[in-house]
Amino acid sequence: MQRSNTKACRGGLAVLALLAAGAAQAHPGHGTESFVDGLAHPFSGFDHLLAMLAVGLWSAAALPAGRRLAGPVVFLAMLLVGAALPQFGVQLPGVEVGVALSVVALGALMIAARSTTLQLPIPAGLALVGLAALLHGMAHGAELRASHSFAGYAVGFMTASALLHGAGLAAGSWLQAGRGWAWRTAAGLMGLSGLVLLAGRL
Repeated sequence: MQRSNTKACRGGLAVLALLAAGAAQAHPGHGTESFVDGLAHPFSGFDHLLAMLAVGLWSAAALPAGRRLAGPVVFLAMLLVGAALPQFGVQLPGVEVGVALSVVALGALMIAARSTTLQLPIPAGLALVGLAALLHGMAHGAELRASHSFAGYAVGFMTASALLHGAGLAAGSWLQAGRGWAWRTAAGLMGLSGLVLLAGRL
């Protein structure tokens, strides 16, 4: 059992390593017109994909068993708010830089989740998750063409985001049963990916 868990952890870390290597290619430029476009959007940018996974991973490690959905729920709610803002003409400068910084911050949040000295109070962690979601939502919303429906696109990216949160929760629970080095490595790769993204946007 321990051997299979170790292999599984290594497989998960390999996936994260590949994501880190490709992180600089986030937001390749794609149209957004429908549910299908919204569904694909979080998977086509490494910044979004990593953030969704990180929220699930952090929730599995930092939140009590009965409250682990709080992280994804906060993220999804603020993601929708952020995506709606550009539809009302609200847009902040430097959103793409903020999105990259959010991946770094979520990686740090993952590291802190397993530290007795660095761990943030749950409300503070959820506030950081919500802020990250607002930035990601604004990035989603800014790419919607004016002539297309927000509703179908929003349902698509919310569905994809929820699926990625679920994958993060599952992977986080899995890593909790493994060695501490596996969690630290996954968190470090998450933060490193964010730094690669940030370097490409400055």
